[in-house]
Amino acid sequence: MRVLISAAGTAGHINPGISIANKIKQEEKDSKIIFIGTTHGLENDLVPRSGYELKTIEAYGFSKKISINNLKKMYKTFKGIGEAKKIIKEFKPDIVIGTGGYICGPVVIAAKASNVPVILHESNAFPGKAVQMLSKKVDTILVSFEDVASRITKCKNVVFTGTPVKIKKREYGINEKIRIIQSAGLSEVKPIVLIFGGSQGAQKINEALINIIESRQNKNYQIMCAAGPKQYDIIKSTLSKKNININNIPNCKIVPYIYNMEEIENVADVIVARSGAMTITELANLGKPSILVPLPNVSNNHQMYNAKVLEKVGAARIIENSKLTGDILHNEIENIVLNKEKCVEMGKCAHKVANTNVEDKIWKEIKKLVQ
Repeated sequence: MRVLISAAGTAGHINPGISIANKIKQEEKDSKIIFIGTTHGLENDLVPRSGYELKTIEAYGFSKKISINNLKKMYKTFKGIGEAKKIIKEFKPDIVIGTGGYICGPVVIAAKASNVPVILHESNAFPGKAVQMLSKKVDTILVSFEDVASRITKCKNVVFTGTPVKIKKREYGINEKIRIIQSAGLSEVKPIVLIFGGSQGAQKINEALINIIESRQNKNYQIMCAAGPKQYDIIKSTLSKKNININNIPNCKIVPYIYNMEEIENVADVIVARSGAMTITELANLGKPSILVPLPNVSNNHQMYNAKVLEKVGAARIIENSKLTGDILHNEIENIVLNKEKCVEMGKCAHKVANTNVEDKIWKEIKKLVQ
């Protein structure tokens, strides 16, 4: 099987594409797979690191506003259709798979012009602009949440599969759990609150964290925070001005990045995060209670829709970004983490929306189209 995967921009678009590629390789070892991306996204790091070839074209997101810069982006993106056609002509794929983002536009148009079947995967609870615009042109759209199907009306074949993610639920023995906790610089005595905001961090969440640290509110729980490389330096500097050493905070460990995230998420009692599609899927898979702060000003407010998937089943609390403060976050944390029964119940509720055998379901749809 020869497969071309279109994925660009953020890890939320790229990692599902890589997971799908890995599944195809697992099922058919002789498959040839290449990715199409841009020269300015995370795909330039993540795709080669995963062992796949990346070809690039010109593609940009653009707004409805008329401006010289926007017109230039539109011109370059339309030019990308020709570049994509050339790659398709040379590679001769049996199928094109898009995992969201503006890169899908020129690639899908080029694929359909070349009579190549197309599958799109939508990770968010509210379909992105690219998926909505292209829904008429593609053969199948795979969605992460059941509610999404009702929001995509122009595609004849919408299939609920879920989103493939690396992080899974693990059952650790007591000794292994203690090893993980102590290796992170934490204590096994107090409950653990994991805070993260994606690969780039989340400034508003980090500001609330600083407030909690400064007022020493986290006496009854401990915090593990992946701040993001840039945000870590900002937090370190801010705390230093308050005479607080970032490496010596009671009940708190702040790092730029957590490399063993699966282990840490599994041993955490409560998770505080943004509500990207992959985060929601991970929380459901893990069965973890969460406090979600949706990123504002994103397309169709999709992070709020994502967060409500967990909130409506009783698995999460939502704090709007504009209303987030250290006091509000601290109160929500204590309300959950100090109540073991509530922790367990919210975790069970999260697991209710978990989807199993995601890769198998996606592989089934790929085979249908290729055959």
